[in-house]
Amino acid sequence: MGQPAVDDLVDLLDLESIEVNVFRGRPPSVQRQRVFGGQVAGQALVAAARTVDAAYAVHSLHAYFLRPGDPTIPILYTADRIRDGHTFVTRRVVAVQHGRPIFNLQASFHVPEAGFEHQAPMPTDLPSPESLPDFRTRWARWADAMGEDYTRDRPIDTRNCDWQPGDRTVALPPRQRVWLRADGVLPDDPVLHACVVTYASDMTVLDTALLPHAVGALEDEVFMASLDHAMWFHRPFRADEWLLYDQDAPSASQGRGLARGLMYTPSGELAVSVVQEGLMRIAR
Repeated sequence: MGQPAVDDLVDLLDLESIEVNVFRGRPPSVQRQRVFGGQVAGQALVAAARTVDAAYAVHSLHAYFLRPGDPTIPILYTADRIRDGHTFVTRRVVAVQHGRPIFNLQASFHVPEAGFEHQAPMPTDLPSPESLPDFRTRWARWADAMGEDYTRDRPIDTRNCDWQPGDRTVALPPRQRVWLRADGVLPDDPVLHACVVTYASDMTVLDTALLPHAVGALEDEVFMASLDHAMWFHRPFRADEWLLYDQDAPSASQGRGLARGLMYTPSGELAVSVVQEGLMRIAR
């Protein structure tokens, strides 16, 4: 764990340019049943940013997961330069495998400027991340059941404030607070930090919508998959410093769950907002 896994994530997000506005992302070294949504979202944001002048910072993205990704082959990303304005730039990126789109993203970039300021306050009744168990300590009791998912290196360090794995067999409130950060040092590139947070934002948010339904985290009775994902980047942050991910889930219905999250810096500044809807089906 730690820096080698973070370095692997940086490499994963470093797309190969194969033609003007066309990029290729390599598959991860860890084999999964399907591509992790955060990976394709992060790589797509990299593709969009590669076509934008450095004076513009990403301020929002809206994406749809169209098909499961094949984790054994590269993903091709094509970027459309929809609009180049004086203060805003818009890009559309489509991810393709086996000749079919698996994901699309629209991202908007904005020249930073001064303006009105206010934000939702950061929760204050929180334990420090250092006082909470890391992933392997937290899930040690279930290591045998998790297999490789327990032993594999993880580039994102997550520390949950609100529940323990054994609690998942009882109904819980649809809210969780998670401290997260890259488990190592990242280069000083704001685009990379935004892409790493995009990757990390998909890790826990939809699970929040499952908490009220008393389903164990390791059960096979529920099928979950991201459908769409939206993010807004409000203020500067570093992805290798602790961020508080304050998440709630206002609704689950029609086989879908809706979850939201606010990410705060250690100093209490609201850095990123996230909304995601995903499938929450009883497994067929």
